[in-house]
Amino acid sequence: MKITHTEIYRFSIPTEPFVIATGTMHFAQNVLIRIYTDTGIYGVGECSAFPMIVGETQETCLAMAKDFAKILIDKDPLDIPERMNDLMGYAANNNTIKSAFDMALFDIAAKHAGLPLYQFLGGHKRTVETDMTIGIGSPENMAQYAIKYKEQGCRIIKIKLGKDVHDDIERVKQIRAAVGNDIKLRLDANQGWSFDDALFALGAMEPFNIEFCEQPMRTWYDDLLPELSLNSPIKIMADESCYNHHDARKLINSKSCEYLNIKFSKSGGILEAQKIHEVALQTGVKCMIGGMLESRIAISAKLHFALASPNVVFYDLDSCLIGHLIDPVTGGVTYNGFFVDVPDTPGLGADADSRFLLSCDKWIV
Repeated sequence: MKITHTEIYRFSIPTEPFVIATGTMHFAQNVLIRIYTDTGIYGVGECSAFPMIVGETQETCLAMAKDFAKILIDKDPLDIPERMNDLMGYAANNNTIKSAFDMALFDIAAKHAGLPLYQFLGGHKRTVETDMTIGIGSPENMAQYAIKYKEQGCRIIKIKLGKDVHDDIERVKQIRAAVGNDIKLRLDANQGWSFDDALFALGAMEPFNIEFCEQPMRTWYDDLLPELSLNSPIKIMADESCYNHHDARKLINSKSCEYLNIKFSKSGGILEAQKIHEVALQTGVKCMIGGMLESRIAISAKLHFALASPNVVFYDLDSCLIGHLIDPVTGGVTYNGFFVDVPDTPGLGADADSRFLLSCDKWIV
């Protein structure tokens, strides 16, 4: 089997504004690729650029995608480690767009094997329940969103924080009062606090029964994470501090956190995500599968990966539910309330809606 060409699409999805500590996203800056082979099988991959986190924009992803597509022509798509080495040998970093190519290669391999991706990866079906994320707003508005999600059947809410620390405490206080004690609450500061603010905030929020807090400080304070983790009454999850399995090893060995957040946009796709999971599994550190503003295509890939990764026990698979104004996907992950499942068709089981693609800029390489 050889790769013949790649289609690249500007896969912009209109969304409601989504506010986190480091900035606001006004649309999903996504890129879709389809890698075609000489056997008639093609693979689908999607990534969602989040520039204030990973430093990539939709434009940089499109530019690198064209270069990557040239590199892969006439290569064997089934040798995924070598294909990803080809891309890494050409350019360091650029993990977001690399993840779309990785995803498409795994889609091809699973389709070639005639298996849904989770089975191809050695996984089995299990019950998966996603959280719902509330972007930063006034404490009162955030509490209203929490009430709405609870009324819809949500049992796990993730609260974006990382602005003024006193306002953040008030946000959590009002949300806990609004939803009662039966709802799990998770925090995500997206690097918004200093060490002193993080220590103060996490101590002040202890009475609100918080499951964990993601990435309280900027990554340049990673040397202070062990001290924060030791003194925080709330467990710490590393997100922006953990891109690859080397980061995972260092975080775990330094006792910087209790949990890790795996995102394809950071790891460069499934291949490196498997390595992060393996490091965590060996040390008993539990993981979450998270993401940016992907459609149900990439969410499908994330769920397939999670079903094959027993140490992934937290699921943040709500990106298409928290503001996407359209659903440009056929097949793929389904939501029964906040419980998620993937089809048993070969590969990802998801593709882009052909009608939506007619409105997208397209390149063939």
